[in-house]
Amino acid sequence: MKRLFFYVITVATVCMSSCGKDFLTVRPIEDLTGNNYWETKNDVEMFVRGLYSKFRHATMNHAFFPSTGDFRCAPINRTAGSNGAGYFMEHLSYLKQNNLDGLFSQYYGTTRDYSTADLAPGNTDYFGFKNIRNWSRFYNIIANANIAIYEIERREGVLSDREKREFIAEARFMRNLSYFFLVRLFGDVPYYTEAYHSEAIGRTPMLQVLASINEDMQVCYQDLPWTYDRPEDVGSRAMRGGAIALMMHVNMWYAGFSEINKRVYYERVEELGKELMEQNGGAYELLPLQRTKEIFKGRTKEGLFEIVQNYNYDELFHLSATYADYVLRAPYKNVAITRSYIHYEPEFMRKLYPEDVADQRKTFWFDQNIYATNGDFVYLKYANIFIEEGEDQNPDDNMVVFRLADAILLRAEALAELDRDGEARTVLNQVRSRANAQLVTTDAGQDLKDAIWWERTRELMGEGHFFYDLVRTRKVLNAEYTTAPMSVTAFQQRGWTWPIDRSAMVGNPFMTLNTYWSNLN
Repeated sequence: MKRLFFYVITVATVCMSSCGKDFLTVRPIEDLTGNNYWETKNDVEMFVRGLYSKFRHATMNHAFFPSTGDFRCAPINRTAGSNGAGYFMEHLSYLKQNNLDGLFSQYYGTTRDYSTADLAPGNTDYFGFKNIRNWSRFYNIIANANIAIYEIERREGVLSDREKREFIAEARFMRNLSYFFLVRLFGDVPYYTEAYHSEAIGRTPMLQVLASINEDMQVCYQDLPWTYDRPEDVGSRAMRGGAIALMMHVNMWYAGFSEINKRVYYERVEELGKELMEQNGGAYELLPLQRTKEIFKGRTKEGLFEIVQNYNYDELFHLSATYADYVLRAPYKNVAITRSYIHYEPEFMRKLYPEDVADQRKTFWFDQNIYATNGDFVYLKYANIFIEEGEDQNPDDNMVVFRLADAILLRAEALAELDRDGEARTVLNQVRSRANAQLVTTDAGQDLKDAIWWERTRELMGEGHFFYDLVRTRKVLNAEYTTAPMSVTAFQQRGWTWPIDRSAMVGNPFMTLNTYWSNLN
């Protein structure tokens, strides 16, 4: 990696706000990290809000969540006769088979040579896969967060003690969220927390990074409010519930890769989950499935952290960025899109939703074509459309990163791993009860663990969790859970990671790449 992000990069998009509000005070970039800045609460808030804009830029202007979380090793098929059947969506086949070398070979292929985009504009990298392997966008967030923490801590008289703690906790949340995303993508990653960092460093072992994330969050998470008074801040800014969900995921990932003391991490997840569910003071709750459109439009009591888009403020995710684009068709999008681009293998869908078993998710998230393979398949979890009829745009939904159902199921999983089966069933059944699905009453041991895994797959489908759940539980090795199981050797060689862009090597003698992949430029 190039020298890790000198301070000039820290304000490239800092004046952007994910709430659709412009800040009127504009200063030269060279002033924004010096003594002429950080003079008012508005200065601090503007800088911290910039972290959310940068995170949005790192994830939502290319096919980040579908490519990294939803489609790798997933039982998906491109629908014959749909717009997704041609070479333009060849990436779906590569992701399904976990063939990232094949994915990136497209950049040099004869039919779709991305490297000649200047000569053949039609061959541009529409889905932004090179953005995914280039970790600089996340390190931009980290560099900004480090500066925010440093500058806020040393300022006196600008903020009250409570305000100072809250802003620092927000910055720490965004720093640690970025590191967690980096770990899940690349495994070992460079780790630093000092402001204005410019020293070339190598990659820190993944478990060490996870331990640092957990320690850093433990210090600050209770400085965050459970929720906000302003509706526009709910979910879109760091809240205590989102911080707890992050720590739960970090500990579950640690448990999945640690060879010793797994019980310690499961116990921590259970404790955090209990705190989230029982001490939130009414800030969070599972909403009825009849309110699905509200849940995924965002800013409800079920959302813990979300990335915001809003057509009213011209804040639009890239068309490739959302899972919805693949699973909606007319009348839920452009009338010319008569077939959904993908469908799931019917055997997989029947495993999730047996035909003769009641579950309200079948009613509110699907129609009668839940098992279809002819293009009629449609997934209605993301179907909020507030655009002119006939436009080919994505639904006006937020990207939900963490929500309460996810955290509840992590707690149930941790309880099952701790052999506290009765408690695990009780927690699991909170999610099943909301769906009016048959409660789990007798499953125990491995059967209960499997039931919880399938419930996460069922509940969180299309929310960027599927592949990561396969990896951290090592179910990615088992054909019972994926149609493209990974070999033990490939897993040990970290075939679950993404290749790292070679730009990380420039000017850094300490940097290494992920050697499982061929590391094409």
